[in-house]
Amino acid sequence: MAPKVRKAVFPVAGLGTRFLPATKAMPKEMLAVVDKPLIQYAVEEAREAGIEQFIFITSRGKGVIEDHFDRAVELEATLHERDKEAELAELTSWMPKPGEFAFVRQQQPLGLGHAVWCARDLVGQEPFAVLLADDLIQAPQSCLKQMIDAHRRVGGNMIAVMDVPREHTQRYGILDIEQDDKRLVKVRGLVEKPAPDKAPSTLGIIGRYILQPELFRHLSRFERGAGNEIQITDALARLLGGDTPFHGFRFEGTRFDCGDKAGFLAATVAFALARPELADSMRRIIHNLR
Repeated sequence: MAPKVRKAVFPVAGLGTRFLPATKAMPKEMLAVVDKPLIQYAVEEAREAGIEQFIFITSRGKGVIEDHFDRAVELEATLHERDKEAELAELTSWMPKPGEFAFVRQQQPLGLGHAVWCARDLVGQEPFAVLLADDLIQAPQSCLKQMIDAHRRVGGNMIAVMDVPREHTQRYGILDIEQDDKRLVKVRGLVEKPAPDKAPSTLGIIGRYILQPELFRHLSRFERGAGNEIQITDALARLLGGDTPFHGFRFEGTRFDCGDKAGFLAATVAFALARPELADSMRRIIHNLR
């Protein structure tokens, strides 16, 4: 059985330029889907999967994320004084325990690979997960929990994948497939954002990873890839061909690209419809807007 995955890295240092002006003073990870910020969904997914230590890679102007996962003493006291115990419980039930969360600065925006590299000392020599809050996944069981259950059987490196339209391959890291059993895909190669006519498949990587610490050695080369950034996909490609298994994982659920305005709005509607207290109202609103 593979070693337990105890730590998760959350790269949250991006500028969120696609959501300006909303993200001028507020991190994109704090944009709310219904009544919960994107980063909280990601943290709750990791916690459901059994993650024990949460590592955030931040940058200048991201302090509100750290504040969100801290106590709000005055607010809690006010809710208690006003007998709003349900609201108080909702506010505190997901709070981390002391020592569970750590925050590391990425001083320069050098790419996702560099952001993950910044976590190397906190991760140490054990497998770890990476979650991108932009990818919000609605599923009966959290995507990362599905992956960790599969990882216990096969070990190695594992990345979440989904079929994408061929015309969209240049938006994703794409798998070159050696073997496919419809759930686990044995990976032969990885290509970062290939043109549709160059893509080896239509299986795109999305923002959930279970990785071995060997990755940090390859990221330490600081080699630039697509977009002149240090790409995690390029470092992952160097892990192939050895004795360590490398799989893509087709998860059950619906992924919403909340780094895109249309995807963010779709997620808001879908998550509202999944809430019993909101579903009927949302259906009426959607019907009236037709």
